[in-house]
Amino acid sequence: MPPAILIQQVSKNFGSTRALDKVDLEIQPGEFFGLLGPNGAGKTTLISALAGLVRVDAGSLSVMGHDVQSDYRAARRHLGVVPQELVFDPFFSVRESLKIQSGYFGIGDNDDWIDEILVNLGLASKADANMRMLSGGMKRRVLVAQALVHRPPVIVLDEPTAGVDVELRQTLWQFIKRLNQAGHTIVLTTHYLEEAENLCNRIAMLKDGRVVALDTTEKLLRRFSAHALRLRTDGAMPDDLASGASESAGWWTLPFDSFDEVEPLLARIRAAGCRIESLEISSPDLEEVFIRVMQGSHQGQVN
Repeated sequence: MPPAILIQQVSKNFGSTRALDKVDLEIQPGEFFGLLGPNGAGKTTLISALAGLVRVDAGSLSVMGHDVQSDYRAARRHLGVVPQELVFDPFFSVRESLKIQSGYFGIGDNDDWIDEILVNLGLASKADANMRMLSGGMKRRVLVAQALVHRPPVIVLDEPTAGVDVELRQTLWQFIKRLNQAGHTIVLTTHYLEEAENLCNRIAMLKDGRVVALDTTEKLLRRFSAHALRLRTDGAMPDDLASGASESAGWWTLPFDSFDEVEPLLARIRAAGCRIESLEISSPDLEEVFIRVMQGSHQGQVN
């Protein structure tokens, strides 16, 4: 079976701005893949190129073995994209919008699937409502429904939960996880890093149009982040510990790799005459990984 998504040496310029710079990515069928990066990193440009909405200057992209440019119809049929922008037709109801979207792919008589999507996305009660009457969160649910209506094997979610309520997030992720378990490939971009950490098996990070980190979520956390002992004391931290720690607002943060290190650390602090007033233990965190990669403390792609 070909890769779900294959991106090879893709570059794109907008005037003097280098939006994508020789991007290489291979995403396998059935993966739940995260594509992360700050605003302007090139994520949406890459997704637009994958959907055939932007023509790249160099390189190639394919979806389930179908080249995005030379075999556009097949590539697009295998792909469902949920865009960031709230784009909708104000003249139709929710159900009518989904039937029209189905027609773009030559699909008819799929009322049962449309009903299933509506129920799973909490849209059943709004099926006959005009799109203009929906809240922003409901409109975003419809965008997700439109991306799924032709049952694509590859689904790209570009900031799908931006500005929406907790209920939608939970409903959406329950449905998307079921689709992933059924074999659909999911690609997610999000600024909610806890979502990426909890959902994605593998993550790529973009910076200035380049892939600067690529690995499993577990390995990224292990390489770039660590457990940390956070504590407040009534005395000065011993010099040998202070050199490897950081201090902010009276709290000291000491990283450690194994829980076996915690008691020796505390014993050294107590031996120095310090009394521990408050103590916390934090786990490895994708936000820390993201910040360290973006700040360039660990440049170079991770494989």
